[in-house]
Amino acid sequence: MKVHEFQAKQVLRKYGVPLQAGEPATTPDEAAAAADRIGGAVWVVKAQIHAGGRGLGRFKEQVSEAAIAAAARGERVDEGKGGVRLTRSSDEVRAQAADMLGQTLVTKQTGAEGKTVRTVFVEAGCDIAKELYLSMLLDRSKNQVMAMASTAGGMSIEDVAAENPDAIKKVWVDPVVGFAAYQGRKLAFDLGMSGKTVSHFTKFVAALYRAYLGTDATMIEINPLVITGAGDVVALDAKMTFDDSALFRHKDIVEMRDEHEEDPGELEAGEWDLSYVKLDGNIGCMVNGAGLAMSTMDIIKLKGAEPANFLDVGGGAGKEQVAAAFRIITSDPAVQGILVNIFGGIMKCDVIAEGVIAAVKEVGLQVPLVVRLEGTNVEIGKQLLAESKLAITPASTLDEAADAIVAAVGG
Repeated sequence: MKVHEFQAKQVLRKYGVPLQAGEPATTPDEAAAAADRIGGAVWVVKAQIHAGGRGLGRFKEQVSEAAIAAAARGERVDEGKGGVRLTRSSDEVRAQAADMLGQTLVTKQTGAEGKTVRTVFVEAGCDIAKELYLSMLLDRSKNQVMAMASTAGGMSIEDVAAENPDAIKKVWVDPVVGFAAYQGRKLAFDLGMSGKTVSHFTKFVAALYRAYLGTDATMIEINPLVITGAGDVVALDAKMTFDDSALFRHKDIVEMRDEHEEDPGELEAGEWDLSYVKLDGNIGCMVNGAGLAMSTMDIIKLKGAEPANFLDVGGGAGKEQVAAAFRIITSDPAVQGILVNIFGGIMKCDVIAEGVIAAVKEVGLQVPLVVRLEGTNVEIGKQLLAESKLAITPASTLDEAADAIVAAVGG
């Protein structure tokens, strides 16, 4: 689960992470009032969407198609304004909020379709002396939490890793011992800090580690992390994601969920207890078992096409869940063909067949459909498909099924 920047900062504040004063707003008047309450002479108005690169992004309604395409590639665009703007009066805050709210912001992470801005975050200005990068995530290769930092603040960490990997500094936290002050100091020295800033940074990383563990986060990213002119360390931006399996322990975080920011198919899949992730290809996949689903996507790519989704119906899905899975796949306009690949162990092939037939009769079949069944009740399942008189192409092996669906979509 993801949250907006202002929500991540609400969480981090509880753990003592240093932040600027700020408030969310959903109307221009709310934004201006927030600036008055915050006080000061400079404020930053930030569009709130679940995507990075907002500063370089552009609003679809305000610039040319060429500028939108460039923004979607993450390139700097002279035309129009981005989703992060500096203001010097409450009237200007109101005007900039009005210019963002209800508009579609396109960034490198949203793609050309963009995302609608429904909230802005008004934050006090900051005396920035230096920008850094800091994140905390689980390194599964070591089974430890990793703190990763760089002097290249404000930049995509993927770009830094590709262009200058030596600029990325890391420390790993033993889960038994926990974060130690010497690790914070090591990172600080690696980043070129000195004086009291070293102590401030060490306390910052310790607070971030407490937040990571305390919220069952999967990732916390502070980009940029700012060293102020006075030597203080402040989180100027914040991104957090949380382990869905642990959300039952965090009702306050669950309440932050913004369904507008989530893929409709993934939302519906969650309601049916299905594992679904939308991808960029054109062949929809419905499979039982994560390993088999990965193999199915791999063979589609091997045959020269691209999967449109990962969809695991699990081992105990009923006919209704299978029908729901089929509806989710067909609701994606990018899908030009569907491959159903089932190995019946706990899952029975006849149940899959009944679900597919019910779904096709309900939503219709506008694209080629290839079904490969094997395992428990496979002959019954094949018979049900054959007797349905629907335009379903059967396959005996995964290789045969992949060849058939790729050929059917013109791959």
